[in-house]
Amino acid sequence: MNESHHVEGADRRGRWIVTVDHASNRVPPEIGGGSLGLPPEDMARHIAWDPGAAGTARALGRLLDAPVVMSNFSRLVIDPNRGEDDPTLVMRLYDGSIIPANRHVDRSEVERRLNAYYRPYHAAIARLADARNDPVLLAVHSFTPQFRGRPPRPWHVGVLYAGDTRLALPLIARLRDEPDLCVGDNEPYTGHLEGDAMDRHGVKTGRPHVLIEIRNDLIATPEAEIAWAERLAPMLDAALAIAQV
Repeated sequence: MNESHHVEGADRRGRWIVTVDHASNRVPPEIGGGSLGLPPEDMARHIAWDPGAAGTARALGRLLDAPVVMSNFSRLVIDPNRGEDDPTLVMRLYDGSIIPANRHVDRSEVERRLNAYYRPYHAAIARLADARNDPVLLAVHSFTPQFRGRPPRPWHVGVLYAGDTRLALPLIARLRDEPDLCVGDNEPYTGHLEGDAMDRHGVKTGRPHVLIEIRNDLIATPEAEIAWAERLAPMLDAALAIAQV
């Protein structure tokens, strides 16, 4: 386990590389003694990480014979799914919660966090991708069923993408064949932020890629994580076969 990331199954030889940008709610000890000043109930919420995403991704990695790269720091420390110049790279307020340790973060502290956590995580993804002839990138995220003061979100799963729809569209079609699923097409978020993880490793490199968002109440137990992975793995392989990339 690296301070910034963890790689599981680095020697797996499938085409997929699975990434989890928000795998952990850990705050490194050098930041506020391991605390951002938030109560434990806030650190357990989606504002600090993507609950269920890491377990689902690890199960997908086993099923797809794919390495899995997981962050080892909270998104509130620094968000690896943002560009380095994005104003939300280090959040000061998120879904009604003020992050005390981030209120007065200056540029030098942002740069320190970039070098300690953000850049090593992305370097690990790049190394794995560069070592393969034809890598395909899968980012796994989860989303909250409802933001504070906002309507409930109806989607069970969303597929996010930017300009490259080679994998996304056949995956959406396959998911929509499932009568019990409400599937988001670039919902509940837009699929492209300049400098985000898929932009960095997929769009800018031309590698096939797709991002999946699963509603976090649906992957709240280890059994549910495995069940979703078992459901998604054949759909992902089918989408890859259709895409012919």
